[in-house]
Amino acid sequence: MSDDLQAWCAAETAWARETVETLVRLESPSTDKPAVDRCGDEVARRLSALGGTIERLHGGSRGDHILARFAGGRRRVLLLGHIDTVWPVGQLETMPLREQEGRLFGPGIFDMKAGVSAALLALRALRTLSPAPPPSIDVLFTTDEEIGSATSRAAIEATAHGCDAVLVLEPSLPGGAAKTSRKGCAEYELTVHGRAAHAGLDPGKGASAIHELARLIVDVAALQDLDHGISVNVGRVTGGTRTNVIAGRAVAAVDVRAPTAAAAADLDRRLRALSADRPGTSLELKAGEWRPPLERTPQVVRLYELAKDVAASLGAELGEGGAGGGSDGNFTAAIGVPTLDGLGPRGDGAHALHEHIELADLTWRAAFLATLLLRLEQRD
Repeated sequence: MSDDLQAWCAAETAWARETVETLVRLESPSTDKPAVDRCGDEVARRLSALGGTIERLHGGSRGDHILARFAGGRRRVLLLGHIDTVWPVGQLETMPLREQEGRLFGPGIFDMKAGVSAALLALRALRTLSPAPPPSIDVLFTTDEEIGSATSRAAIEATAHGCDAVLVLEPSLPGGAAKTSRKGCAEYELTVHGRAAHAGLDPGKGASAIHELARLIVDVAALQDLDHGISVNVGRVTGGTRTNVIAGRAVAAVDVRAPTAAAAADLDRRLRALSADRPGTSLELKAGEWRPPLERTPQVVRLYELAKDVAASLGAELGEGGAGGGSDGNFTAAIGVPTLDGLGPRGDGAHALHEHIELADLTWRAAFLATLLLRLEQRD
């Protein structure tokens, strides 16, 4: 069956290319609701044409999330992805769709409209060829993944609850490998309140928030432990008003990442234990919500091994690896659902001007996804 699916998908290259080009032309930055909803409309139309029951999940000020349900066998699998991108409307003027040496370039194509397109072709292949029912399939495409998934997290977790597996259509690792782990990540904001004074006339009456923040930044940097996968980055610092005024306020924004829930909890505890020492200063810490880590559990490994066998049946080797960035798959893994990430087509340049996919891998990924879905239904 895998050979039939692979041959059929390869014969549908024109359909797959038309699909991904259409989605790329529908530019969909996360913060532009009308734009991302236009892309969502097209995705919903195509899912409906494939037989899916469509539900639009209200995204508030963000785009509406698209949920499609396909009835099937006894298993239930979630295909998870996002249609928002980091690129503004108009980026196509400087990054036009173009093909060069078997690669298709365009804003948002690698992250992750090619993954969306591969899933659509996989569903079409199953509808056309499958002699046995695939699992019941839920497809959820969200619209705010690139900005933290604030309006979609609840829907992601609710949809994944009770699923046998989640397949995440994010870009693959270099060489096409799947992602069996991802770090958890969060942002913290450190605000030091000091006491302003004239730097020349009354320096003794002041308490510099900038000087105290500088000391605290050294303490924050010491929390980094790359050997154990913990990264800490002070990415933005602001403070003060004029050079002749002792700063009454200073702020640092900090990105933190950890490979396990235990490491994330320990890092959070240590950040909350920071305090201002300079007389006349105080520290205020604001912690953003953690995107939990996707840990390489035995359940994840079992799902990866199945996917690896499927890839081998299609003449390819599927590697595995970890990623420092998070995805919506982090949420599904954290609630205990076996999750395999990075199943989108090969390419490079996510969020970069050279963003592209390898065209030949687009239809192969569709055949791979379709075969994997069938194997998941058949698995004991």
